[in-house]
Amino acid sequence: MQPFEFAEPSTLREATALLDAEGARPFSGGTALMLMMKAGVLRPARLVSLRRLGLDQLEIGSAGELRIGAMVSLRTLEKSPLARGGWPVITRTLRTLSNVRVRNVARLGGHLAHADPHTDLPPLLSALGAVATIAGPGGERRTPVESLYAGYLETTLQRGELITRVDVPAMGGRRAAYLKCTTRSVDDWPAVGVAVVLDGEQQTIVVSAATDRPVRLASAAAVEQLEIEGDLHGSAAYKKQLIRVYVRRAIHEARDAAR
Repeated sequence: MQPFEFAEPSTLREATALLDAEGARPFSGGTALMLMMKAGVLRPARLVSLRRLGLDQLEIGSAGELRIGAMVSLRTLEKSPLARGGWPVITRTLRTLSNVRVRNVARLGGHLAHADPHTDLPPLLSALGAVATIAGPGGERRTPVESLYAGYLETTLQRGELITRVDVPAMGGRRAAYLKCTTRSVDDWPAVGVAVVLDGEQQTIVVSAATDRPVRLASAAAVEQLEIEGDLHGSAAYKKQLIRVYVRRAIHEARDAAR
C-alpha cells in the first residue's frame, strides 16, 4: 500500500471537511476498504476515521422506527433485542452474512456505502423502505437506501458525504423475508439475493447480486425484463432461473411469517 494520512475527527463538521478533498475516504470497519487497498484497487491519500463521531447508537425513534447509527457493527445489530423483536427479518438475514469475524468488525454505514451488489442488507433495507441520513459539506440530507446505488461499486454519495444513520420504518402488519442462493458455502457471496415485503395484498420485491445494484421488481413476472450478466457464480440464464425460484420462495416464506 502507498502511504496515506489517517485522521480522527471528533465532530461531523470536521469529518466532512476532511473528506471534501481529492483522494479522501471514510474509514469505519475497514473490512472491504483494507482489502481493496492491499490489492491496489484503491489508493486513498487520506483515511478519515468515524470512530469518535458518536454514530454507534441503536434505538427506537419517536415514530416507532429502528434508528441504526452508521458505526453500529453488523454483529451488534444481529444480536440486538430491538431488531429481533420488531424486525426479525434483519436478524435472520445477518446470521448468514459472511462470518462472525467480519460481522464483529464491519459497520452498517460501510456495508451500505461499499455498494457491492452481493451484500445482503441493501436489498432488504430497500424493500423495507429504510431511509439513510447523509452528512456533507452542504449540510444534511435524507434519501431512501434504494437511491444510494448507481451501479457496481458506485453510489450517489457526493465528495465529502458520509452516511450517519439509517431509519427502518416500523413493520406494523408487514411481513418480510430475505433469501439468497450461494454456489459454495452458506456465508459466501450470493449468486442471487431476493428481499420480499408483504403489506396486505401489496408486494415489494427487490433483487440483488445477479444485478449491478439492488433492483425493485414491479411484480414477480418482471424477472423476465431484468438485465443480468454471467460471472463466476453462474451464467445469466442460470441466475434468471434462480431469481424466478427464489422470488416464489421468498413470497411463501414471508406469508408463512404472517401466519
